[in-house]
Amino acid sequence: METEKAFLQLENYIGGKFVPAKSYMNSYDPSTGEVYCKVPDSDNEEVGAAVNAAKAAFPIWSSWSPQDRSRVMNKLADLIENHLEEFAQAESKDQGKTVTFARTVDIPRSAYNFRFFASSILHHTTECTQMDHLNCMNYTVRTPIGVAGLISPWNLPLYLLTWKIAPAIACGNTVVAKPSEMTSVTAWMMCKFLSEAGVPSGVVNVVFGTGPRAGEALVCHPDVPIISFTGSTVTAQRIIEKSAPYCKKLSLELGGKNPAIVFEDANLEECVATTVRSSFSNQGEICLCTSRIYVQSSIYEEFLQKFVEATRKWQVSVPSDPTASMGALISEAHLAKVRSYIKKALSEGATINCGEFVDTLNIPLNNQGGYFMLPTVITGLKEESCCMQEEIFGPVTCVVPFDTEEEVIDKANGVKYGLAATIWTKDVGRTHRVAKRLQAGLVWTNCWLVRDLNLPFGGMKASGLGREGAKDSYEFFTEVKTVTIKH
Repeated sequence: METEKAFLQLENYIGGKFVPAKSYMNSYDPSTGEVYCKVPDSDNEEVGAAVNAAKAAFPIWSSWSPQDRSRVMNKLADLIENHLEEFAQAESKDQGKTVTFARTVDIPRSAYNFRFFASSILHHTTECTQMDHLNCMNYTVRTPIGVAGLISPWNLPLYLLTWKIAPAIACGNTVVAKPSEMTSVTAWMMCKFLSEAGVPSGVVNVVFGTGPRAGEALVCHPDVPIISFTGSTVTAQRIIEKSAPYCKKLSLELGGKNPAIVFEDANLEECVATTVRSSFSNQGEICLCTSRIYVQSSIYEEFLQKFVEATRKWQVSVPSDPTASMGALISEAHLAKVRSYIKKALSEGATINCGEFVDTLNIPLNNQGGYFMLPTVITGLKEESCCMQEEIFGPVTCVVPFDTEEEVIDKANGVKYGLAATIWTKDVGRTHRVAKRLQAGLVWTNCWLVRDLNLPFGGMKASGLGREGAKDSYEFFTEVKTVTIKH
């Protein structure tokens, strides 16, 4: 029987030091279902200590030039890249994703987040106007705000945590970050390199714990004027309620129910390959994943056949398998939730074309307790079905025929979410017409997940508030003031 000493035990990072927690909770390896790590279950007092450290560091850090902050951030990126394989192995074990995905997507992007904002902070300009008839000149300046509270999710742990930390500190803020309690290891590993990179003590503080306990303490702290959150819409609603008395500045990147629209002139070979990837990458646990596929009736049967064939080749295996396309889902509870949607679809008379309850999943004996499932394709659902309306956040997608452009736009917009959409067509005019009318913050045409970090990222409706990106993050993490001089 394993002892407590056999588990990796994390500590909070406060004021440049690792600090033991008062209490801990279990973290599970999704590929085995076994406890492998102990994570701090931080409370209000521990969050308060982190806020105090960040507040004390703010005057010095905010006085540093953008060039000096940029130099430190590039050094941190170097250190992450130098230890890429260690980070990738840890991210895979903690989250359940394949090592290949962590090695080629998560960790390289985490390092690049620091490089990108280290560069962009050097190139922003401010506004200036003249009022000659009044002998006045006006200009704007942007200043850092203070302590930023950053709350990140479990699906892309270090990738999305650094997407928040990097712009916040580039702008001169200090931060208290709370990663998901289910995927905390790579954040803890990153903290080991902060001092070596030259980040002053207290500039970056990381407190581990649950949302209701540590997250709420951070949101409600009076000395944290700005909150950036990525996660569920339900949690965001509570953040809005709890932060309202303090009039905090909020950035909320939330869920999606993203449609792919396949017109009859689409390049089916490229469309099928990309849409399998957009539906099932990272076990379907990406807010941008495709979960509704609308296919024009004239090519519906051909698309469905090719798509099901391609989905069956999307290999589910242990995360260390280099041939695996997909690993394990994050938790036993999440696996049960995703499967429950498939059962609901069956109860509504839908057809499971491949995947759960249809095909056989072969997993090694040592991983039988892991949270694995097959990528699943569903047809025969009505628009009002919960599988068509609610975010499943797993390897499940629904395929539906349509006849006209007008019809498919109405269907694509017929959910409460508005994060992303994909259009497949060779008709440039149609691309512009449909993209303009889709209620989505991002619209890809004949591709998926192509990102220029200079441009805005975020959703409409229940998919969030605000945007992230070079200019948008700069504006969010700073306050603007107008200065008028009469001469």
